[in-house]
Amino acid sequence: MDRFEAMAVFAQVVDSGGFTRAAEVLRMPKASVTTLVQNLEAHLGVKLLNRTTRRVEVTPDGAAYYERCMRILADVQETESALSTARASPQGRLRVDVSVAFGRRVLMPSLPSFLERYPGIRIEVGCTDRPVDLLEEGVDCVVRAGEPAESSLVARRIGLLDFFCCAAPSYLARYGVPEHPRDLTRHRVVNFFSPRTGKIMPWDFTRAGERVEIMLDGPVATNDSEAYLAAGLAGLGIVQLTHGMVSEHLAEGRFVQVLAEWTIDPLPIYAMYPRNRHLSAKVRVFVDWVAELIAARERGLLLPSES
Repeated sequence: MDRFEAMAVFAQVVDSGGFTRAAEVLRMPKASVTTLVQNLEAHLGVKLLNRTTRRVEVTPDGAAYYERCMRILADVQETESALSTARASPQGRLRVDVSVAFGRRVLMPSLPSFLERYPGIRIEVGCTDRPVDLLEEGVDCVVRAGEPAESSLVARRIGLLDFFCCAAPSYLARYGVPEHPRDLTRHRVVNFFSPRTGKIMPWDFTRAGERVEIMLDGPVATNDSEAYLAAGLAGLGIVQLTHGMVSEHLAEGRFVQVLAEWTIDPLPIYAMYPRNRHLSAKVRVFVDWVAELIAARERGLLLPSES
């Protein structure tokens, strides 16, 4: 039995949800697919799949073995890609994780161009604002805003985010317009806190050499970028948002910019991947593409999200 072939066939059965579809994808007789999986189970001495007349379910042992198989198959594929002309046309599964706002507003709408450029890549996109353990969760690359907190990862800066201070017209009609950042201590603000540490992010402003950095107490705080935007639109308080998240709302009057003569510290965007692996072709082209994507668009599409 060719164990590598058997592992690949088993993984395809799991991905396809059954032997028939796996055989179609692999262009193999269904009997051959079944025999390879059965021989693999006999060799390992464990049951990998539970078969019924309607579907195939992975056993706990099968799920654990599947994850190991995917890592091994990916490593072999990446090694072959690095040593062959396939480097120019990367192949295989790519698992990435990006912030919720970036995933919904930027990555997914632009993803057709990536898949058209690299048709051999099958991409799995996680959209979270929480910290991600790349090795534990089998993630190849994460994109996050803010300085990296995890020193074991390679971090490549791929862009900057510029922020605006704004509020809903209903809020300003009720509470007035701040003239100076310190006026915010008498206003209601919506705070953003780190998904990793739970720490409330400070508010910073700079104008003509004058710098103000303050911690503000507000009635609402969240660690989700979309919830943060919704809180501002609901008139719950003043918010600091990126241009990409508020430009449409500013243009249509749902937000009004305040303290416009003050600048807010921009936030760097990083693509990060494990340090103990060579940069595979598929990760390399994805990171390059995201950097191009950010450069081509107006800056300002994420909120602070420490990884």
